[in-house]
This record gives sequence, C-alpha cells and structure tokens, in this order.
Amino acid sequence: MKDGFIKSFDESELYYKENYVKSPKAAILIVHGLCEHLGRYDYLTERLNKDNISVLRFDHRGHGKSAEKTKKGYLEDYNDMINDVNFFVDKLIEDNDVPCFLLGHSMGGFAVSVFGAKYKDKNLKGIITSGAVTFDNRQLFAEIPKGLDRNTILKNDLGDGVCSVKEVVEDYVNDPLNLKEYTVSIAYEIKNGLDYFYKNVGEFKYPVLMLHGEEDDLVRYGDTLDFFRETGSKDKEMKIYGKACHEIYNEFLKDEVIDDTLLWINNRI
Repeated sequence: MKDGFIKSFDESELYYKENYVKSPKAAILIVHGLCEHLGRYDYLTERLNKDNISVLRFDHRGHGKSAEKTKKGYLEDYNDMINDVNFFVDKLIEDNDVPCFLLGHSMGGFAVSVFGAKYKDKNLKGIITSGAVTFDNRQLFAEIPKGLDRNTILKNDLGDGVCSVKEVVEDYVNDPLNLKEYTVSIAYEIKNGLDYFYKNVGEFKYPVLMLHGEEDDLVRYGDTLDFFRETGSKDKEMKIYGKACHEIYNEFLKDEVIDDTLLWINNRI
C-alpha cells in the first residue's frame, strides 16, 4: 500500500492511495461520491485485491484529506473534477500493464460518466457506475436557487438516505472525514456538468456496467435507466437491486453487488 499527495493536472495537490497487488490481472480506479472520501471503499478494495485486481483511489478536491490542500467543500469548475479523473486514469494505466477499469459512485458516477463522454479514446476496458447522477430525475441539483454566492453553505443531509443498514448510516454521520457541509459551487458545477452530459451522452461508447438501488431516494434509478437508453455504448449492462438504497457497495447485499462487478470485469479481461 502506498498513499500521499500528488499534483493533479493543474498542480492542485490531491490525496491518493494505491492498493496494488503483485502480478495483478487487472487494475481499477475508484471515484467516490459527494461529501465522502476514498476510505469508505476499503471493503470493496479488499474484495478486488483478493481477486488479484490492483486498486487506485483519490479524494476529490475539497473532500477528505484533499481538503487539507484544496478549498474545502468547493468546486471551481466541473471540468476540474473530470480532468482529475483523467489524470488518475492516466496514472492507473501508466502504473499497470494490465487491463484497466474505472468505477464511480454517485457524484463519482457522474464524474466517470462525463469523463467517458469527454475522453473517448482512453485505454480502458470498461466503466462501472453505482447510483450515478446522470439525469437528475430527483431534481436534487435543478431545485437549488440560481444566483447564490458560490460560497453559500449547504448542509450535508444525505446521511439517512445513504443506506438501509443502520450501522453504515451511523458510521457515515460520525466519520470525521465526511463533509458536514459544502458550498453551493459544487451543486452549480454538477448541474453544469449534467447539462454537458445530456448533450453528449451519445459520445459515451465504453463498455459499461450500470448498477443502482431500487429504493435509492438520493439519486433515482431513473438516472441509470435514462443513461442505459441514451448511451452510445454497444456493450452495456444494467442491474437494479431490489430493496437497496443509495450505497449499494455498503448495502445488505454488498457482496452480491461486488460479485456482479467482479464477474463483469473478469469477462472483459
């Protein structure tokens, strides 16, 4: 395991962690969601490592330990997030001479989806989305008033909706690295990024596995249905998990979700 800070495309210092295995058969970059951090994917990383897959993760600018070096809870431009993903995709590919994949949850799912439409020729075997914000059927970002000062504070009220497992919700609320609040700049920039994605979703042509919880009330599974219908990918699969809420990789059926993910990856190596 290796971790530390690295300068991204614009010299911003972001926290990252490598869980690389010896002689891997594949490698994957995990991109986390709004207000959380890379450490919440330790179990998924452990399962991937056990299947001989190397894992790279990073904290978004303004999130987790990256908030020590960048403005906490703030995003200047959605393209910064997408270009950070691109930076770490390039690092993953450079570090690992094996088939490479990309996985994003929630806001991270938004990031990898927009990445896939913007950066069309990367040497990736596939992209996986989990509860991805792609069409905002929940109107989570569309309902935020326009014209606010970009430093306006929004409370992180996501806790109760992240998972049906009580312990996961408690851990989420008590995790000191999770943002308790963030600025409206992030919401505005995700909205801008979604506007771009609506117009360019047909340019997304990577093999893709789209996963979502049926009872996800933070990001409606209609986002995944719309993405599945509109994507330009010819190799696309989708699965909606009954009774599951937002964080399917932490849900009561998390091992089923991870098994499905591993099967999809292994079929494309």
